[in-house]
Amino acid sequence: MLNRIVVVGAAAAGLTAVETLRTKGYEGGLTLVGDEHHPPYDRPPLSKELLSEGWEPRSTWLRKADALAAVDADLRLGCRATGLDQAARTVTLSTGERLPYDAAIIATGLRPRRLPYGDGLRGVHVLRSLDDAVRLREALAAEPKVAVIGAGFLGAEIAATARGAGLDVTLIDTNAQPLARQVGAEIGGLVAGLHRDHGVRLVLGAEVVGMAQDDGSVRGVLLADGTTVDADLVVVAIGSVPAVDWLAGSGLPLGDGVLCDTYCRAAPGVWAAGDVANWPHPIVAGARVRLEQRTNAAQQAMAVVANLLAGDAGGQPYAPVPFGWTHQFGEKIQTIGWCPPDARTEIVSGSTADREFVAAYHRDGVLVGGLGWNSARGLRQCRLLLGRPSTELAAMTAGV
Repeated sequence: MLNRIVVVGAAAAGLTAVETLRTKGYEGGLTLVGDEHHPPYDRPPLSKELLSEGWEPRSTWLRKADALAAVDADLRLGCRATGLDQAARTVTLSTGERLPYDAAIIATGLRPRRLPYGDGLRGVHVLRSLDDAVRLREALAAEPKVAVIGAGFLGAEIAATARGAGLDVTLIDTNAQPLARQVGAEIGGLVAGLHRDHGVRLVLGAEVVGMAQDDGSVRGVLLADGTTVDADLVVVAIGSVPAVDWLAGSGLPLGDGVLCDTYCRAAPGVWAAGDVANWPHPIVAGARVRLEQRTNAAQQAMAVVANLLAGDAGGQPYAPVPFGWTHQFGEKIQTIGWCPPDARTEIVSGSTADREFVAAYHRDGVLVGGLGWNSARGLRQCRLLLGRPSTELAAMTAGV
């Protein structure tokens, strides 16, 4: 019998989980634990609209107060989970309280990676939480010279937003192109061109070895070649790691996240959803994946709830088609499937010169992913053939 369900993590995945439980008819006790004082909010706007368009923090909230109240959940906001005991079926909070559960859903997301130097200097920022974003927005208003370390999706978005505000911006990465790990070198080169066209200074293939400072304030980024990138404000955007530290000693299988089965179950009565969940994906021959995508957070939470409520009936393996997007300098770049840097990239429609095209990603003669640059309709056609032989896409684009 399910009478007490605890959801740990009050972002998109956690909120979707508690709402889905209610819409599917669960009437028992329901607790949502979040370590921030804010109500559940959306993270994608933090690096874009909140920084550039003057959004108030409440504009990022996923639900208004009355909608949250209608879920009839015990909201424990500003309260951190510190442990999980499988035998006792309890979640321990930072207050010392132990919450009993019949089922627990872990949706604690990520925490940002930090450099071994510069942390604690005035002017050095990370961007993960709403409070991080508000602090960064206030600092950008002083019109500093900005350096962003890390040219993945988040770093490139922050650089684009700061440059769009007219600031002097340098984007630094160890790779030869921005987004190289996310979409490969060919498309990464086009992203580099986009940033250069808008005045972002790119320092690529560079290793950061330290920070220059003056009386506790950052003054620049030190590189391995002996040069310094001058900056009054530095954003460290070198990726994130799953927030699983609190689960040490729980006996749950941990690695790159919470290791689950194909149903997103980590152990009897314990499930995981969102950025923290790592599970064998049927579409990629059971290889383990962990998706840091906004759409996956909600989809996986709904799948977890369906499988949890199915009980002994079994449920369904979770096999989503990954979907992500980024907005930079008014350009909309969307991805489906997998776009690994070692895949063969082919422009199948449109024009890279016009910055409106679809790129297909092939591996071992199979279409594994697609990218649409200002081309959502073309990307939908590509999606239909994911996992199919590349020759079928060639036939479609040739009009056969």
